[in-house]
Amino acid sequence: MKCFSVLILVLMITLILSACGAQAAPTAIAIDIQGTVAAGALTVVAETQAAIPTATPIPPTATFTDTPPPTDTLLPVDASGATFTSLPNSNSGGGDPCVNKALPATLQGETVKIRLNNSTKATLAVSVYLNQTTPQIVCGYRTYTIAPEQPLVINDLVEGCYTLWAWNPVPEDYFIVTNGASSCIDSSETWVFDISTSSIKLGT
Repeated sequence: MKCFSVLILVLMITLILSACGAQAAPTAIAIDIQGTVAAGALTVVAETQAAIPTATPIPPTATFTDTPPPTDTLLPVDASGATFTSLPNSNSGGGDPCVNKALPATLQGETVKIRLNNSTKATLAVSVYLNQTTPQIVCGYRTYTIAPEQPLVINDLVEGCYTLWAWNPVPEDYFIVTNGASSCIDSSETWVFDISTSSIKLGT
């Protein structure tokens, strides 16, 4: 009986040991490993994207264009019956009282004869500025229109110093030229000025 109980005890110990013994580790399935790696990679990508600062757009810079100053479009006038108007208020002359002043219709002094030759293919607006000191102080502008490649003869101006400007008022073909320093004119001859797209020159 004692032998039988020892046998049962040994058998029970063996069963317990076999039941509690080391078990084989479960084998990992390849698809599970792949899913775990992909999930980890996506997590890293998401965290990296979240850490990138948002791009601030660069403010646009101003674009400068070469826009000619505005001028009134003048109607062509026959050279023989040229009329005059005051210069458009596009000039600034500081304290000069003559900047926007039209010359009077009748001037005092020795009359002069001025011929303006338009050698361009454009209808030009021409401004004639007089600064007369004798016999009286008179200053101001007259504006004329000259047809393409045509002359204009002015007979009602008087001796004094003149500055001339000529411009093409058509925006796409705009240009402006001047004779530069004043040309002082007397009544001894006909004064001829040749107007081109680059200058106004005193002719002979």
